[in-house]
Amino acid sequence: MSSMYEKIDELYERRLKVELGGGDKRIDAQHNRGKLTARERINLILDDNTFVEMNPFIEHRATSFGMEKMEGPGEGVVTGYGKVNGRLVFIFSQDFTVFGGALGEMHALKIARIMDLAAQNGAPIIGLNDSGGARIQEGVESLDGYGHIFYRNAIYSGVVPQISVILGPCAGGAVYSPAITDFVFMVEKTSQMFITGPKVIEAVTGEKISSEGLGGASVHASISGNAHFTAPTEPEVLEDVRRLLSFLPQNNTENPPIIETAMDDGWDEDLAEIVPIQTTKVYDVRKVIDRIVDNGDFMEVQPDFAKNIVVGFGRIDGRSVGIVANQPKFMAGGLDINSSDKLSRFIRFCDSFNIPLITFEDVSGFFPGINQEHGGIIRHGAKILYAYSEATVPRITVILRKAFGGAYVALNSKSIGADVVYAWPNAEIAVMGAEGAANIIFAKEIENSEDPAATRAEKIAEYREKFANPYVAASRGMVDDVIDPRETRKKLREALDMLRNKQDKRPAKKHGNIPL
Repeated sequence: MSSMYEKIDELYERRLKVELGGGDKRIDAQHNRGKLTARERINLILDDNTFVEMNPFIEHRATSFGMEKMEGPGEGVVTGYGKVNGRLVFIFSQDFTVFGGALGEMHALKIARIMDLAAQNGAPIIGLNDSGGARIQEGVESLDGYGHIFYRNAIYSGVVPQISVILGPCAGGAVYSPAITDFVFMVEKTSQMFITGPKVIEAVTGEKISSEGLGGASVHASISGNAHFTAPTEPEVLEDVRRLLSFLPQNNTENPPIIETAMDDGWDEDLAEIVPIQTTKVYDVRKVIDRIVDNGDFMEVQPDFAKNIVVGFGRIDGRSVGIVANQPKFMAGGLDINSSDKLSRFIRFCDSFNIPLITFEDVSGFFPGINQEHGGIIRHGAKILYAYSEATVPRITVILRKAFGGAYVALNSKSIGADVVYAWPNAEIAVMGAEGAANIIFAKEIENSEDPAATRAEKIAEYREKFANPYVAASRGMVDDVIDPRETRKKLREALDMLRNKQDKRPAKKHGNIPL
């Protein structure tokens, strides 16, 4: 008769086998690719000694194609919970050393269970993806497993933050889970995402491309917009995940954490110098943002995609805010299809998780062009209007310089529900720029004038004086106050403090129908 100690020894032997995953050779192969193991990644992202593993002994039950003879310790994925910055998170980490991280029925069950626990306990879910895709030997059961994950991604969207980290291949149906989550992180040169790989594409279309060129981090960060953050190495990416979580609440019923910070008077002389008065001159709006957020700590989201709009997280007096800003360095800060999508999704995330929105506006309008019109700029631009209008978090706008046309309305104007709108004294708020407006309104006078150039200049100045200034909008209540640029941080602090307990009830409905 065996003793309890023998049973305990057996337990530790089994646990050690699970922790070794595919074994030393495959672990070495993973390291030789410049990649960490599933457990090393978990230990890097979580606070020291906080990881608690769940379901380590789950095994596959496939019997086809020789699977009955194959062992898969841990079933190719490590799941559990732990802490990041002292706060609870749930995590799964695919193990490429076991079946290449391929997803089968029981692999998916482990992930689904940890997602359910995250939602039930109101804590973020982090997915570390490194997988060859569906486990072909399991056939349709593998596809069914993906469905269970996709479903949870969707129904828990807006309930707890969901973060995907791509740390190797992520192909086929596997890419749709990250696509539903809130943020996607990728490692440069080792992460790839695509629906169909290079070989299939070449066979079907004749196009030749490498895996990196098809779905590498730089492609998704700058062209497709599928990745929100990238970094050169896995440790840097995982540290960025920790940083992002510091701005976010645990779930949709909580507010973001408050970070203690030294109080200042909110006055900054440099803000009077950054933005040129002339509406055609270029500047970097991130210099404005850096002067306003606590300690210049701004975490930009999708910095390399749709560069004409800047979005990201910062803090004012230790409280998280979501920041949206036109970027005059690119496309004169105008709005196009990609920036509309980027901006709208960010607004909806912040609204889901009780993060106040601050908009720094300097917009020339929606970008003109046949490609934009045929590509659906109407439909895409409408997303901005929809996202802002449905948002119930505190919403503040600061008009830094120009606010023209429909883009002025779309970017959190009073008419679509902004709580507070400030304008700097140089702001021009109008249907269009003074030059274009004068050419239309005074076309005949200019044409019939003895000196058309002088008359045009005179009429431009007349229009600018009458309409293209913040005081007309302020006189109609469309701007709450015209402020000294140097006191912008102080004014934002006051407004955020006033709006802290804002309540905004909307008509009861199942959900709206955003123009996707």
